[in-house]
Amino acid sequence: MAVLSFESVTVTAHLKTENVELLRDISFALEKGEVIGLVGESGAGKSMIGRVISGLLPDNFSVSSGEVRFEGLNLLTLNKAARRDLLGRRIAFIPQEPLSALNPVRTIGDQFREHLKHLGIAKEAIRPLMTERLQQVGLANAEEILLRYPHELSGGQCQRVLIAMAFSGEPALVVADEPTTALDVVTQAQIMRLIAAQQAQHGTAVLFITHDLRLAANVCKSVGVMYAGDMVEYGPAAAVLQSPSHPYTKSLLAAIPRMTGERRMLPTLSEQMPGVKTFASLAGCRFALRCPAKDPSCVSATLQRRFVEEGHWTRCGDACGGFEFASGEPLLIETVGIDEREAPAVEFKNVRLQYKARRGFLGLRKSSFDAVRSASFAVRPGEILGIVGESGSGKSSVGRLIVGLEQSTEGTIRIAGEERGARGSTLHLTRRDTQLIFQDPQSALNPRRSVLQLLTQGLEVGPNGLSPPQRQAAAGNILQDIGLPADCLSRFPSQLSGGQRQRVNIGRALCLEPKLVVADEIVSGLDVSVQAHILNCLLELNRQKNLTMVFISHDLAVVRYLCSRILMMYRGEIVEEGETEEVFAKPKHPYTKLLMESVPPETKGGGWLGSSAG
Repeated sequence: MAVLSFESVTVTAHLKTENVELLRDISFALEKGEVIGLVGESGAGKSMIGRVISGLLPDNFSVSSGEVRFEGLNLLTLNKAARRDLLGRRIAFIPQEPLSALNPVRTIGDQFREHLKHLGIAKEAIRPLMTERLQQVGLANAEEILLRYPHELSGGQCQRVLIAMAFSGEPALVVADEPTTALDVVTQAQIMRLIAAQQAQHGTAVLFITHDLRLAANVCKSVGVMYAGDMVEYGPAAAVLQSPSHPYTKSLLAAIPRMTGERRMLPTLSEQMPGVKTFASLAGCRFALRCPAKDPSCVSATLQRRFVEEGHWTRCGDACGGFEFASGEPLLIETVGIDEREAPAVEFKNVRLQYKARRGFLGLRKSSFDAVRSASFAVRPGEILGIVGESGSGKSSVGRLIVGLEQSTEGTIRIAGEERGARGSTLHLTRRDTQLIFQDPQSALNPRRSVLQLLTQGLEVGPNGLSPPQRQAAAGNILQDIGLPADCLSRFPSQLSGGQRQRVNIGRALCLEPKLVVADEIVSGLDVSVQAHILNCLLELNRQKNLTMVFISHDLAVVRYLCSRILMMYRGEIVEEGETEEVFAKPKHPYTKLLMESVPPETKGGGWLGSSAG
């Protein structure tokens, strides 16, 4: 008996004027100890499948046909109390956005303790179990972590806390919605090994929702490719990701930046995924609007499953199967030369950033730690500099120092030649010239403003102010740059997927055409096709407008594609610096070598997770 099975499930949205099928005829079965991956663009319907399992569909959404079974029980017919009792115990969830999932006014220990009480853990066993689970996910200072609030941890640390909580009750099923998005490659490998160990010990089944095809290839037994509510291809991970049949799957694979080989411009799809309001008019393949290999039969009729081989099927016409995407043009990143007459865009000299806090009863115990230690580097005008390191290494702290959200404890920082000294001094930067793109769009975007208002808020007043029609036109141009459909302008952040919110976050920063941008993990929440569009857009802005960028990321392949130079950070220190290709080809520091070895290979093999994975 399968742990989880979807049998011809269709989810319908009941709109004011019509009913629209969002998910159409979704079928798959997840066995004990198995991992099934769901991949596809933001808004493809991956997370909607998790909502069906949890029973948290919006009020105007319903499962109009099909069955969802968990250990033989039909979840759709269970009463609310029985279904709620399964959640957290037998069915656990790892959410996509850790900083939004944790309560900001309660400590990690309080929230973890409440979860364990819900699971029925004895009071005396709670403390040691919390410490054990946090250590298992790579949080060695577990006792200190339990005393902190979510805002005192990095995004990656918060994600590890949520993963530890999910596995605490040894559930039969874990629905992991982008569980490693905020993690560096070292921690990602550690987390995936932990999941593999849980499977081996308890037979845990995992529904793994991800945009990382390289990761899916290494951890999943089977993969389903989602597009606009349809599962367009399904089969063994090796078959789907090494020998794809559907043009959409091929487009996703073509958009992945490579760790080795010749660097080429990433191919991107034209147009965007259709909006919900257009679904009702699309009788056939919903990808046909963007498919370069479509024929009339793709558009006019619903396509049935076509088996490529046993266990591997696709919803695509025979004519599309032989289509291949052409390789992009060779991409050369020219090293930006040093002009002695021009001040560096950013310059750090022996910069230190120390945080101080009070702990314990009545805050009597003082503690401090260095987020950045003795940092010295320069960013040349027009350069894209990459900063790489694990969560908590100090990458984001460097970014906040650059834009003035933090002031250094020691050392000197110069921005475009203007000096800012130690704590207490000031630096005047205009919003037009300097922008920060935050890591977490959920907390960065005002939930009461529409996408139109968010994108153009810098153009509303002051010397940059534009009339409403002009702002509408500017927003339309920005939407094209960030790959969102025009009907998004009237939506609010809560009506967008996580990836769509991040694109709005990026577009808002680019609205004023700044000279310097600090981008903090801006593509970590995006699927590979949209990521390719954004990366190409940033390269074009760099070339056309001489945009200087500090690009903070844990994705080494993305950094190789975009950045001419790289800084490696470990525990607040810069441990290696150099031209990107040189560092990748001949890493010198042991930590750099560890990062390179932790990147999942493009195909399964090489013992990245061991034989137990998938």
